[in-house]
Amino acid sequence: VFRVVTKGSCPLGPSEAMAPKKRPASRTPTAAKRKKDVDQGASGLAYMRSFENAVLAEYVWLDAKQVPRSKTMTMTTLPKSVEGLRTWNYDGSSTEQADGHNSEIYLYPKAIFKDPFRGSPHILVLAEAYNAWDGQPAIGNTRAECAKLMAKYADMDPWFGIEQEYTLMRPGKVGEEPTVPLGFNGDGSEPAPQGPYYTGAGFNVAIGRPVADDHYKLCLKAGVKIAGINAEVMPGQWEFQVGPCRGVEMGDHLTIARYIMLRVTEQHNCVCSFSPKPMEGDWNGAGCHTNFSVKSMRQDGGYDVILKVCEAFGKVAAEHIAEYGEGNEKRLTGKHETCAITDFKFGVANRGASIRIPRDTEKSGKGYMEDRRPAANCDPYKVTARMMKTTGECLRP
Repeated sequence: VFRVVTKGSCPLGPSEAMAPKKRPASRTPTAAKRKKDVDQGASGLAYMRSFENAVLAEYVWLDAKQVPRSKTMTMTTLPKSVEGLRTWNYDGSSTEQADGHNSEIYLYPKAIFKDPFRGSPHILVLAEAYNAWDGQPAIGNTRAECAKLMAKYADMDPWFGIEQEYTLMRPGKVGEEPTVPLGFNGDGSEPAPQGPYYTGAGFNVAIGRPVADDHYKLCLKAGVKIAGINAEVMPGQWEFQVGPCRGVEMGDHLTIARYIMLRVTEQHNCVCSFSPKPMEGDWNGAGCHTNFSVKSMRQDGGYDVILKVCEAFGKVAAEHIAEYGEGNEKRLTGKHETCAITDFKFGVANRGASIRIPRDTEKSGKGYMEDRRPAANCDPYKVTARMMKTTGECLRP
């Protein structure tokens, strides 16, 4: 049985991780000399008569702008854990993470997912990027700090669930951001006002469903904790939910879900935009509502804990907004189911609040809270770390 495996954020130093392996003494290494479930790299591949039965690993990481990048490695075997994977490297000068004269970035495997595109036994490998020259997290690697913070508060057992909104767009010029949603008319005119599109069905209503459905199925095949999908308020806008996830796992699963979405759009002649406000005017923006709880919130008396944490969030509202995505001021206007970016308020079943407390949570006296401020383009590692930091400092002075 294959399952998603996640590793913490304490890689070996570059010199230790990249130490050369001794060449096998014989031309055909014996079974005793081979390590089972460990990719042998070049020293193993050299002795294979062909690569027909080799395993492919698609290494996925985040660049300087938090956009998933990937490249493929041929392996001798299917590792059962990240310990059996190789540390790899890439040209950081082409991802805005290094200078051309000193460009090498190391990739340290952190989590394994099934490859839903190539099928078994091939895998996706979520990796952290580190500078080869100083061993520090590369630009864009916010997972490392998030993992440390989650480890610090592991006894609180934080759970997260993120509602990722996105907008499918008509392709524009290569290399340029698209400007017209897939749900808008081909002649550039606007469609009928918002109303029928949210959770709608039918031609010219649920625009882009094949993309959303393909993405859903492939995430399930990969082992991503995708919990559901629905059409959103603006035509061509959709949402998928990931979670509940524990700790740093939230960022891992959302990152792979985003990567899979980008791959899916390659087959559907459209572009996925995570812009918080893809269309100006009387149209909803796109967010990344983040549902959150710690153990004490889920236990009897948890409602009072939630209120206490909400109060703490209000005291550092600006610090949270700074970590919740770029361009969010265009979305958080106080309209279209948002609270103004300059305000902070929380309430039960209030979708115009910064933080919504579900009605069931109030009734049962325990449960979770929903921070509605993160933008669709937010960094999930930054968002979850900031939420956990404020909560931890509030509940554990």
